[in-house]
Amino acid sequence: MGDATGVPLRRRLLVTIAGVTTLAVVLLTLTLAVAVQRLYRSEAVATLERDAARVAATAPDDIAARPRPVALPEGLSGGIVVGIYRADGARLTGDGPAASPVAAATSDGRPHQADEAGVLAVTAPIPSDEGRRAVVRVGMPDAAVARRTDGAWLLMAAFALVVIGLAVMVARSQSRRLALPLERLTGAAQALGDGDFSVRAQRSGIREADEAGRALEVTARRLGTLLDRERAFSADVSHQLRTPLTGLLLGLEAALERPGADLEAAARTAVRRGEHLRDIIDDLLRLARDAGPDREPLDVPALLAELEARREDAGRPLTVRAHGPLPVVHATTSAVRQILEVLVDNAVAHGGGRITVEASDIGGGLAVDVSDEGPGVVDTDAEDIFERRRSAGPGYGIGLALARSLAEAEGGRLVLRRLAPPIFTLLLPAAERRPERGDASPA
Repeated sequence: MGDATGVPLRRRLLVTIAGVTTLAVVLLTLTLAVAVQRLYRSEAVATLERDAARVAATAPDDIAARPRPVALPEGLSGGIVVGIYRADGARLTGDGPAASPVAAATSDGRPHQADEAGVLAVTAPIPSDEGRRAVVRVGMPDAAVARRTDGAWLLMAAFALVVIGLAVMVARSQSRRLALPLERLTGAAQALGDGDFSVRAQRSGIREADEAGRALEVTARRLGTLLDRERAFSADVSHQLRTPLTGLLLGLEAALERPGADLEAAARTAVRRGEHLRDIIDDLLRLARDAGPDREPLDVPALLAELEARREDAGRPLTVRAHGPLPVVHATTSAVRQILEVLVDNAVAHGGGRITVEASDIGGGLAVDVSDEGPGVVDTDAEDIFERRRSAGPGYGIGLALARSLAEAEGGRLVLRRLAPPIFTLLLPAAERRPERGDASPA
């Protein structure tokens, strides 16, 4: 049962939809308000710059030496204040403050603009053969720009309120429409949590809700299979850990019970086997997490080198070799490592003579053969030994089943190519060739 004291789903949807829409409209309105303010100010500055340039072009070039009223050209903007100033910012003639810092800054020969005592002022130097000795200052009250800005802001605020009102109406309707299928999905999910893997979600006509219902049905169907898989994987882990752990313990017990045994050598062997056991645990945990396949190119030579390093643990001759250039294979390193570990361990436990691991290119894929000189599989079908049961053959159990399942998960196959002497072959498809990498030349 759900929490009866919680907020109803429909209210949550209404508040969420309306709140998000309101926030978006407010942020957009504020952004537009700032943009409009800057736009109107830029337009005012551009207008004043044009007027200042026109006055500077018609003003006498000796106005600094002979101050006198200047006839203003026609067509200037209304409500502006025009004054002529010396290079030091002192007013010569016209209207404006007695001293203007922005006019003094124009001594560098470039136009300037600034706010002075509530007036947006723009200056322009008056060209003169004797140098820039006078400046035109044109001003417009900030209130004139503010009036245009305030009017635009009022219109945007009214539009924002209308949009928010419509959003609330739509949110109310959508909350009612979406709540019912979500409530049904909640009931189906609760049934699934109680162990009912046959749940079916009623179709609502809303694509997203129906897709969620179908996904819930698929999940329900897969959960039973997943539980079986987890149980089988636990059994596989137990099988994979038992053999190296038993070997480690037997080695230590034999060293302790045998008089005159080399305890240091036994300890080194135990450490090496313990490290190997740790690697197996890391690989199995990585596979159990199911975090997605590692599709990086498989380093086959490195895996073969790891197997070759286990010669001492094998207890029998072990030969590892690769024939010619090997194809690029994309596969999970931990999965392939465990497959080869299973095959080598089976050869050590149930085979005889030399163990051989060979990797080769079979055209379109990689083949890794693991063989020994033992009696092989007798009185048993080749496929039966891969079944997850201990009665399939003498000594063959869930380890080979685990190896085959890992191979199939990587898009490959694990087959018993020859019964006696046995040859197990791991087949992995080659990756597509990449144009930026050149093919390796045969040695």
